[in-house]
Amino acid sequence: MVEHTVKAFDEDITRLRGLIAEMGGLAEVAIHEALQALVNGDEELAAEVVKRDKKLDALETEVDAMAVRILALRAPMADDLREIVAALKIGGVVERIGDYAKNIAKRVGRIEGRARFEPLLLLPAMGEVASEMVHDVLTAYAARDPVVAREVIERDDKVDAFYDSIFRNLVSHMVENPSTISSAAQLLFVARNIERIGDHATNVAEMVHYSATGSYPSDIER
Repeated sequence: MVEHTVKAFDEDITRLRGLIAEMGGLAEVAIHEALQALVNGDEELAAEVVKRDKKLDALETEVDAMAVRILALRAPMADDLREIVAALKIGGVVERIGDYAKNIAKRVGRIEGRARFEPLLLLPAMGEVASEMVHDVLTAYAARDPVVAREVIERDDKVDAFYDSIFRNLVSHMVENPSTISSAAQLLFVARNIERIGDHATNVAEMVHYSATGSYPSDIER
């Protein structure tokens, strides 16, 4: 009976990790396709990104239900308890990352004169860094790897640097070309959404570090 219980617990943990990995994969695709739609003005692709966000919402609900069930039925302790609690929080954060990608997609039809905006060349690069952070932090979660988690945290500075550069560029563009203010403001919102994706990946990394070690990285201000 004890052996069966342990095996069932392992299966629950594996399933929980799998759900979060699936969420992460969907979030990565959403980020990539939202930015692709933005650059190309592809409103059809943008609509698909918005539509698929419902799948992320459903997976988060499934993660929540499974985590609560494990807590109730298995009564995990110590390392196992930290992992379940982390999974519960991470599911919510990844769902929020998907929301940011959806928000980017919703702005695709509001940008005019794309060729005039240099940041449209920088935004995909910024998004790629943020998307890689999401991918790597979920890999770290699956492996319970605090070292990779810390590496993800360190990369957030690069996303912030992108944001600062794009912000300055767009503000200058709006001052010099008042007729572009509306579209430039939409791009500022896009840059802000990507910056928040990086922040959320960092939050997940802190949770992964805590789950694996029982402590948060000492150099992270909380």
